[in-house]
Amino acid sequence: MEFKGKAALVTGGTRGIGAAIVRRLARKGADVAFTFASSDRAASDLVQEIETLGGKACAIKADSGDPLAVRQAVEQAASVLGRLDILVNSAGVFYAGPIENVTLEEIDTTLAIHVRAVFVASQAALGHMGSGGRIISIGSCFAQRVPYGGATLYAMSKSALIGFTKGLAREVGERGITVNVVDPGSTDTEMNPADGPAVAAELELMAVKRYAVPDEIAAAV
Repeated sequence: MEFKGKAALVTGGTRGIGAAIVRRLARKGADVAFTFASSDRAASDLVQEIETLGGKACAIKADSGDPLAVRQAVEQAASVLGRLDILVNSAGVFYAGPIENVTLEEIDTTLAIHVRAVFVASQAALGHMGSGGRIISIGSCFAQRVPYGGATLYAMSKSALIGFTKGLAREVGERGITVNVVDPGSTDTEMNPADGPAVAAELELMAVKRYAVPDEIAAAV
């Protein structure tokens, strides 16, 4: 299997794109740790699902908005799995609405999870990675273009990932470590369901009139 003998940490791994990435990495032979914020049952079920198929998995409860918790999650993953070769930054939030209505709390939370947590997790993970290490962040098509209003905060935070990725890729490339960002379009998740209130407007903007499914995004990782 492609990732046999490799160990991965996926942040925000119990739902949507994150869970799909956890499952795909496990199917390909990687030992996988993942973080979750609150859903103990979903985390336990995912670990059991992977172990039933013969894989190794570890669920780590950690708030991606807390930098200390993020660092501790990386260290715990490396300790439990015995190494760390792959980091996938997938935890995310989405606040929509006119800029006049955006609160300081929403700004802080979004930037803490989409930007600071990615920086901190990558910083910690690099201490365990050698040549062949991989850091992948889940961004958004909103970093490239914003098709409608009300998503300024989200677009700003995801745009920051592009600068981070380019900067870090330049910095660690000589060590044989690659850094990339995947920018999905509309994907059927709890955060943006394919039967949600925005579906008609989003489909109108698409050349292929359908939402992606999480496993399609996981395949790009």
